[in-house]
Amino acid sequence: MKSLNFTPIGLISSCFKEKFGIPRQPGLVTAAKAQLKLDKIFTEESVRELEGFSHIWLQFIFHQTESQGWKPMIRPPRLGGNKKVGVFASRSTFRPNPIGLSVVELEGIEMKSSGVVLHLKGCDLVDGTPILDIKPYLPYVDAIPEVEAGYAKEKPSSNMTVLMSDEIIQACHDASHRLGEDVEVLVRQLLELDPRPSYHENNTNDQRIYSMKLLDFDLRWQYCENNTIKVLSID
Repeated sequence: MKSLNFTPIGLISSCFKEKFGIPRQPGLVTAAKAQLKLDKIFTEESVRELEGFSHIWLQFIFHQTESQGWKPMIRPPRLGGNKKVGVFASRSTFRPNPIGLSVVELEGIEMKSSGVVLHLKGCDLVDGTPILDIKPYLPYVDAIPEVEAGYAKEKPSSNMTVLMSDEIIQACHDASHRLGEDVEVLVRQLLELDPRPSYHENNTNDQRIYSMKLLDFDLRWQYCENNTIKVLSID
């Protein structure tokens, strides 16, 4: 087949600085914000009337995993990492063509001297993600209430209780003041979804300390008994 070459139209600036810990689908963490900075060749004309849509589709490149190639079968997290399915029956990052698709909330469009910036909410994109295209979300064709969703019939539950000491809450408030975002809500929403690898989720004796780079700090936490996660530090 003929090879096709695409040039990104812009890059994502996200609160997620690494792949680990990112929500497995868009919209699960509403406090997760990002900005899409379009290439300077795309002027105000390119996004005219887009602000009338509350949500948009983003087509992007899995740039952090594309060099690892693809696999014909993968272990989706929704099946606990214990069962394999075909790559085309999954949303795995390891695809023949490393292309992803996310629907995100469009909070606003800013015209800056350096170019057009789209402010986004509910993202599941790592910082630096190359964007290939933008399309408006149309509810009358994009939302189909009665469908078959295979092994992913329901939205993942937020079944973890997140414990924060007064010191951690104060650190969240300090970060919120510094960054202009509600860091406590962001951290709680992320950890309530249990971002551990799927093969660790059923381990009730898990004593590991997990960490992820979020915004401009390192978030560290540990699983406790009875579906509880304790935040250890925000450094």
